[in-house]
Amino acid sequence: MSIKSLAAKIFAKRIAKQTAKWRDNPVATQEAVFRELIQKAKRTKFGVDHGFEHIKSHEDFKKKVPIRDYEALKPYVQEVVEGKENILWPGKPIYFAKTSGTTSGAKYIPITDTSIKHQVNASRNAILNYIDETGNADFVTGKMIFLQGSPELDEKNGIKLGRLSGISAHYVPNYLQKNRLPSWETNCIEDWETKVNTIVEETMNEDMTVIAGIPSWVQMYFEKLESKSGQKIGDLFKNFQLFIYGGVNYEPYRAKFEGLIGKKVDSIELFPASEGFFAYQDAQNEKGMLLLLDSGIFYEFVKADEFFDENPERITIKDVELHVNYVMIISTDAGLWAYNLGDTVQFISLKPYKIIVSGRIKHFISAFGEHVIAKEVEEAMQLAVNETGASINEFTVAPQITPEGNQLPYHEWLVEFEKEPTDMAKFIEILDVSLQKQNSYYFDLIDGKILQTLKVTPIKEGGFNAYMKSIGKLGGQNKVQRLANDRKVADGLVSFKK
Repeated sequence: MSIKSLAAKIFAKRIAKQTAKWRDNPVATQEAVFRELIQKAKRTKFGVDHGFEHIKSHEDFKKKVPIRDYEALKPYVQEVVEGKENILWPGKPIYFAKTSGTTSGAKYIPITDTSIKHQVNASRNAILNYIDETGNADFVTGKMIFLQGSPELDEKNGIKLGRLSGISAHYVPNYLQKNRLPSWETNCIEDWETKVNTIVEETMNEDMTVIAGIPSWVQMYFEKLESKSGQKIGDLFKNFQLFIYGGVNYEPYRAKFEGLIGKKVDSIELFPASEGFFAYQDAQNEKGMLLLLDSGIFYEFVKADEFFDENPERITIKDVELHVNYVMIISTDAGLWAYNLGDTVQFISLKPYKIIVSGRIKHFISAFGEHVIAKEVEEAMQLAVNETGASINEFTVAPQITPEGNQLPYHEWLVEFEKEPTDMAKFIEILDVSLQKQNSYYFDLIDGKILQTLKVTPIKEGGFNAYMKSIGKLGGQNKVQRLANDRKVADGLVSFKK
């Protein structure tokens, strides 16, 4: 065993003990986080506006701080973006994670010096937990690659901004710098296809032991490696032992990955976001991820089927139940307060608290990390109809993850036309360009050749009604689901294709 592997095991044991301390005292840990967040922020503008000085309990907090999404919190965020201090959190954030907004353009998510440390430590601890659980630390002597965005950052009123993955690239610890790939110069390449081709060249002959990234992006990397080398990934990288992923559901990709790799490798699922790092898989033989309760985040939960009620009940971890779909609400040491992340989770264990991500509170498509929402597809459709003279009766959108042959994945639009466009190619182009303009993630996937241009599948007249009837949901208040992250509706419409 190398000195580096031995040191990793010793460090992992220490972190495991620290984790066990808060994991085994979850309610007290969350209460301590809550008190610290309120105390530190009570003199900020948000804290003064919401009477933090008088908040002594969660009941007080619920009365004074309503649930907000980004749009509702935006007036405060805008002041932070303008360079003002002590608005949501003491001082100024050190970064903004720039993400795609759902209704009004880009979102600027503040990241403070304390919140970025929690993000970095959570990433580190996920790997250390794996080492402590399995006893395997051999991979630390090999090369590791984290497929991520460019680490080059812009600046806005003295605050650096970029994608979260690019920000995180600045926090790779010194002891991993020699193991890390790709090179800094390659990581800064903006064009994704060029970047992946360069990464393939840099890694082809290296001893790769850990590979991490969003599955759809890693799949492209693997396919290019296989094409160039003529070998399975497991044969090319004989010591490849660990795949780390997050961002989308891995299960639809699992069979494809195992085929590309040619063998099974251990994997660690992560639940990170620009707003915080929430959970990681802590057991190889168990489903679910350990909810991180000691990382500067206070959690509240609202039952998803009650979320749009006038006054939905907000509970803390001590009152959650197993296998209930909850909307996760967070308050953080970056100054997000009773913030609706939009994700829904289910608890699959209460000792310890372990979750799975069950979806989003609203319908969406994010099979590849694109976060496409109903508003975006509806606006794209309206534009295409207006500009081509077509008219439609109904439509739905679903991802096609595993198309036939060697095609790239794509979004399939199943459309029942009342009047088809005279130029279908133009109709499709308008849809696709509109979606790219509205959603930067979708643009990146198209531009990086992870996805191909969307495809339209015409449905015969009356097809949607016939489908709804076949599932017992014709008429009444039943509506066709506008978009979905799976193919249940799309596959149900197959027999009604034109």
